[in-house]
Amino acid sequence: MSAVWGIARAQSVALVGVDAMPITIEAWTGSGLPRTTMVGLPDAALTQAKERCRAAVISAGYGWPTQVLTINLTPASLPKTGSHYDLGIAAAVLAAEGVVHHTQLEGVILLGELGLDGSVHPVRGVLPALLGARRVGVTRAVVPASQLGEAALVDGMDVRGVSQLRELLGVLDGGPGVTPVAPTKDSRAEPAQPDLKDVVGLKEARWALEVAAAGRHHLYFHGPPGVGKTLLASRLPSILPNLAGEEAMEVAAIHSLVDVEIDSLPQRPPYAAPHHSASVASLIGGGARIARPGAVSLAHRGVLFLDEAPEFSSVALEAMRTPLELGEITLGRSQMSVKYPARFQLVLAANPCPCGLASTPRSKCSCTPMAIRKYASRISGPIIDRIDIQAKILPTRSSLKLAEVGEAESSSVVANRVQAARDRQTVRLRNTSWSTNAELSGRFVRKDLPLPSDMSMVEAAVLGGTLSARGVDKVLKVAWTVADLLGADRPETDHLAAALALRLGQENLR
Repeated sequence: MSAVWGIARAQSVALVGVDAMPITIEAWTGSGLPRTTMVGLPDAALTQAKERCRAAVISAGYGWPTQVLTINLTPASLPKTGSHYDLGIAAAVLAAEGVVHHTQLEGVILLGELGLDGSVHPVRGVLPALLGARRVGVTRAVVPASQLGEAALVDGMDVRGVSQLRELLGVLDGGPGVTPVAPTKDSRAEPAQPDLKDVVGLKEARWALEVAAAGRHHLYFHGPPGVGKTLLASRLPSILPNLAGEEAMEVAAIHSLVDVEIDSLPQRPPYAAPHHSASVASLIGGGARIARPGAVSLAHRGVLFLDEAPEFSSVALEAMRTPLELGEITLGRSQMSVKYPARFQLVLAANPCPCGLASTPRSKCSCTPMAIRKYASRISGPIIDRIDIQAKILPTRSSLKLAEVGEAESSSVVANRVQAARDRQTVRLRNTSWSTNAELSGRFVRKDLPLPSDMSMVEAAVLGGTLSARGVDKVLKVAWTVADLLGADRPETDHLAAALALRLGQENLR
């Protein structure tokens, strides 16, 4: 870094999806009438930074250049967006004016939005920004004081917090600023989750939910209104294992891009349930210049529940084909493509027809056969083929059965079985890049894992046209999950039969 002929440089970070790229902020002053120009593909919020920074610097008691000032963000070919560059811009200008020595800005990442009074406000993306800075070898950073908790989640970083621009100069002189506190997983209480014990009866649907949780399989509930589809889906997160360390960091980094304050690593898998009127951009991600994450990414390592799935636009549903298979989504825009992780567990819920009464006892459905077929076809075959488990839920025929069943198993009891099944998968897959059965490639499950001794029922389903090649792989993966839940070393014929019934939406027995 140098400050020759009124030139100074500071460092910040540009976020491209969840990846961070180092940005150099150059400030140059020269002779001429007072004018501030910003170059380097800034967006509207960043273009306005020169006015925010000018007011903040003057409010802090320092002078703004009274000559030509050019602010360059390099690399110039990378689009820049956001207000987190403000602190770096102000520091570079102060260094160009000689208020800050240029060596004090070397190797320091500066993040923060400035208010007109010189205050430093929180910004989105601090966690992924610092993770990216650490990857390129930068270990010092200055962030808004209110986000020290989020910054402290990144190990190996010397982070200081400032709440006013004047405090930045003290930190650059070697002062402590506001020192970070050690992060704790329990710094913010996890919200109470719905319990599976509220679901009375529905033995087959509960079993399907448990198998889905154990193998992280996609699930499709269909049945008339009021039978418990939404009730079951909302309780899936309560039986899932806690997030592992790397998984929790991935989830926190994504949510940092949309939430201003992240002060702890999440323990529980996220749960997203967008309304059926959601746009394609809100579901898979979107934006004009650099796309932001959508529901499929916010549900990464958790559950994405689409209630009334046929009511979603066909374009939105079809856009989920790629993330369902690959676990990530690539969003292309005119200036840049970004990639977000999207390894979610999909749960669909649908009625049998537009009025929902087609499969009820003494049905009063008034829908025509054509209307019923058209409604069902709104969820396309390729999407259905990517769903591991289908569960048809029939209505309860007597209200007295609800009282007869007694108290159902709680989420904690079922979660213990799910965790035991996940532990078996962890041991079996320890030498691979996968952690659950649903993630396995078709080749691996067919070639590297032992097959059930009798595959005749699967062959019959393929010959009958009810099972595709992808469906065969799905059945084998679910069979392994059933075996894991029941403590078997490998899937046997009865496990395969249960998996096939779950795949085809037939009645299945444990």
